[in-house]
Amino acid sequence: MSRIGNKPVEIPEGVSVDVNGQDVKAKGAKGELELRVHDDVSVKMEDGKVVLAPRSQSLKAKKLWPTMRTLVYNIVVGVTEGYSKSLEIKGVGYRANMQGNTLVMQLGFSHEVRYDVPADVQVSVEDQTKVNVSGIDKQLVGQVAAKIRGFKPPEPYKGKGIKYSDEYVMRKEGKKK
Repeated sequence: MSRIGNKPVEIPEGVSVDVNGQDVKAKGAKGELELRVHDDVSVKMEDGKVVLAPRSQSLKAKKLWPTMRTLVYNIVVGVTEGYSKSLEIKGVGYRANMQGNTLVMQLGFSHEVRYDVPADVQVSVEDQTKVNVSGIDKQLVGQVAAKIRGFKPPEPYKGKGIKYSDEYVMRKEGKKK
């Protein structure tokens, strides 16, 4: 039995969750999200909680059950609190700024790197070296943050590049004489 799958998803105050067949819709203060639960997992509302269970005893259903429960939990948390990722830019002359809905970064290339931010995600830049990515969809926030980091990942010798604020870059020793 799955420890994660056994726990029902609590619905906080101010959030309405609608279960219609395999579709789960959550509406809260930050917005509205929906999710289609896999057919091998049953979903229903009981006593103001969302309860998921595998439809059969197959290995696939047992693996999908806790995953679907976590995805339902993520949409409930997303519409109440939202998600955010912080990125730091390190390096001489490396900086970022927002121009409308486009993130413009100077990362040591001969050209500036431009990234069009998706509509469901908010990106803000503080003091040219700190970038905050926030939104209600956990997967989309993580994907946008990873895409921005992918333009110039941190290198191990001087630590230059874009890194998550809670990421530790393992440093290497340089050449020896």
